[in-house]
Amino acid sequence: MAEIAEKSGKGGKSKQKKVSIHLDFTPMVDMNMLLITFFMLCTSLSKPQTMEISMPSKDKVSEEEQTKVKASSAITLILAGKDKIYYYMGIPNYSDPKTLSETTYKADGLRELLLKRNVAVMEKMRNLKREKLKLKISQADYEERAREIKGDKSAPVVIIKPTDESNYKNLVDALDEMQICNIARYAIVPLADGDRFLLQSKKPAL
Repeated sequence: MAEIAEKSGKGGKSKQKKVSIHLDFTPMVDMNMLLITFFMLCTSLSKPQTMEISMPSKDKVSEEEQTKVKASSAITLILAGKDKIYYYMGIPNYSDPKTLSETTYKADGLRELLLKRNVAVMEKMRNLKREKLKLKISQADYEERAREIKGDKSAPVVIIKPTDESNYKNLVDALDEMQICNIARYAIVPLADGDRFLLQSKKPAL
């Protein structure tokens, strides 16, 4: 609140009046504290972004079944230096440099490659999301059916092999594509000697 006090000269005969203003900021402090409390209670704190990683199953699988899975649906990604990424399908022929192909981290590169190999799962997930939007199923049913769809044995299995020349951004970009393309089965494994040989063949001769 502001108070104005007028002071006159001696005997009240002064021609000029002196005005002193006193401002009381106590109500402003109270109001500021109330606003701060309001925003603290109503504002949601930033939540850390997490990425779901599927851990390997404990079920025993025969070596023959593992080989069939690798040959039919496996995609191996090799993260090289200078933001380059290579891939091959199934079991590689380490004696043939043409086994290794190159792509990019762009939407028309790695994402298009994964989507083509995961067409059936993507179509089922689109239909499931439509049912969820139309409120035909609950959130719990949606999550359960999504796990079943993504865990289909016909879905691709992606093996990610980072090299020493690649960086964390390359790995994060590759993992992001797993989520975008609904790839539920993927693993990060060390580079094999045969993979290094294939990479050497891609380097320009000096």
